[in-house]
Amino acid sequence: MTTPTRGYTATKDQLQKRLARIEGQVRGVSKMVDEDRYCIDVLTQIGAIQAALDKVALGLLDEHARHCLLGHGEGPKEPDAQADELMSAVGRLMRRG
Repeated sequence: MTTPTRGYTATKDQLQKRLARIEGQVRGVSKMVDEDRYCIDVLTQIGAIQAALDKVALGLLDEHARHCLLGHGEGPKEPDAQADELMSAVGRLMRRG
């Protein structure tokens, strides 16, 4: 059995590099907390991490829409099902706090 091609397969290396960079940022914030750094500086870095994750998520969503919803992958083929799936994904991304 072969692994299905996903919308991000072509950019998987780039995606992994971005996620590794974000992982490094999270470790940096942990170190800042260990060092009792100024709260605003820690919050600024957390905001940068959230922005980086948002960029990754939006890229994945774009690739999903182009690959899966336009019929190149294994996603739903019916327009209503496509819209439901897309809006469900957007809704999950927007929920915070």
